Amino acid sequence: MLALSRHREVIAIDLPGHGETPAENDSGTFAGLARSLEAWLEHEKLADVDMVGSSMGARLVLEMARRGCSGGIVALDPGGFWNGWERGFTKATLSTSGLLLRSLRRALPKLAHNPITRSLLLAQLAARPWALNGDLVATELTSIARTATFGALVQDLAYGPAQAGPAAANAGPVAIGWGRHDRLCFPAQAQRAKRAFPEARLVWFEHSGHFPMWEEPQKTVELVLETVGCAQ
Repeated sequence: MLALSRHREVIAIDLPGHGETPAENDSGTFAGLARSLEAWLEHEKLADVDMVGSSMGARLVLEMARRGCSGGIVALDPGGFWNGWERGFTKATLSTSGLLLRSLRRALPKLAHNPITRSLLLAQLAARPWALNGDLVATELTSIARTATFGALVQDLAYGPAQAGPAAANAGPVAIGWGRHDRLCFPAQAQRAKRAFPEARLVWFEHSGHFPMWEEPQKTVELVLETVGCAQ
């Protein structure tokens, strides 16, 4: 985010039920979060703003593009494109991870700074977890552990409707980035995302897992600027 802020004004959104923003009645569902995000964009008069999202956030920005309330979009490894057995796999692995992180919450900063335990915690999410910054990992994992709606969201995301497309005609350009080593949203799902958003540019991150901005931050920034342009 810091590298991107050198080129663009960056607004980090705190979704309901995440961080310091209280959950709303429907914040345990994707539809509820999409409703909240669309309402916030309208209230802030940001309905044509460029957006970048990762994982569930990537699906949210694609949904905003589908609804026509976005500018350019960069979606990194979006959820919502799993089929068949992948749904059960997603539910099982994320639910187990959530329980583990909550049980280890007090110890997460220490575990995140040890390359061995960091690798064990992020084996599914990163291509080279031992090489990641411990402070970054501690912050991200603690945030997940604190998310009260995590369990409800996992259930809804795993078994709810697949993400629909395409982007509305008045939406800006769309780019979908995908880590070659993603073990949560498998690379085969990228083609389903491309079929849903046929006008989107699909970009592969050859050395990344589920979070390209962790493992290939410079390429991530370049993709954003290539897609939405650099502010003058």
